[in-house]
Amino acid sequence: MVSVIIVSFNTREILAECLMSLFRHAGEVPMEVFVVDNASKDGSPSMVRERFPAVRLIENSDNRGFAAANNQAYTLSQGDYVVLLNPDAYLQPESLANAVAFMDRTTGCGLSGGKIISPKGTLEPSARRFPSIRSKLLTISGISGRYPRSPILNRHEFGGFNHDSPMEVDWVPGTFTIIRRSMLESIGFFDERFYLYYEETDLCRRAKNAGWSVYFIPDAAVIHIGGACSKTRKEKTFDDSGSQVLSFRLRSECLYYRKNHGAAMLIASTGLEIFWNLLIFTKNMVIPSEEAQRKRTASIGIGKQTLRALKDTRFGTISPPTPW
Repeated sequence: MVSVIIVSFNTREILAECLMSLFRHAGEVPMEVFVVDNASKDGSPSMVRERFPAVRLIENSDNRGFAAANNQAYTLSQGDYVVLLNPDAYLQPESLANAVAFMDRTTGCGLSGGKIISPKGTLEPSARRFPSIRSKLLTISGISGRYPRSPILNRHEFGGFNHDSPMEVDWVPGTFTIIRRSMLESIGFFDERFYLYYEETDLCRRAKNAGWSVYFIPDAAVIHIGGACSKTRKEKTFDDSGSQVLSFRLRSECLYYRKNHGAAMLIASTGLEIFWNLLIFTKNMVIPSEEAQRKRTASIGIGKQTLRALKDTRFGTISPPTPW
């Protein structure tokens, strides 16, 4: 049996579509389904109770974040595999059965992630290498985005890989992930210091350190809207992609680098963020344009939020109280 866990926050109609696609395309795979609601205000819990009575609903009185909410359901689950599914990800036919079959025959694999497809039918990054200062520079400079097919300039997202065959990778997004329970019993599930973002990266690193492999599998796919829960936080500033809350990303990044690489790498990562935005600010002071004022304001904001993230996490040593 597989235990499917969906963590939701203010995604009522999208969540309903997610659950319908799950039950429609699960096939013969025996499963139990958990929805953990992080204090939604849009009637999501009542919708689940009324329309999907077979789902085990966990209602939180406050937003505990992605890692803690998944851990809640995991402690109640019984499946041989735990499947993480975002509420804005719609399962495609045969995908769950294919994911289970891959894990059954690849006994050294601790977890694997499926193919992520946008609503327009384009491939989204579904396999990644662990974060590094080099990959961060290529990302924030826009070089990786300009050359997405380059195995050198977009190395952290396996640029040039057609996503048409299984491949061992460093980490996979938690959008649609299948995880072996026996591995979780030995290394633990998510580190709850990560409120949102980087929790799956950290889990994959711990899996690798314990001798497990991590795979991308092409014949298990979801259609992914992207950032549906985050976008309901109207009071927050988002990154350039518009799908990640900037302050949350910066905080989790501080926690990740300090935990896995130490203080020096944390300072290098945040220093690069500040230095790059200082360059953007200077350029738009010197070279006038219609967008210059907006870009100067944005770069100042990112620099301030980076410094604030260092302060809030005490240089990556603590996680601020939830909800963030």
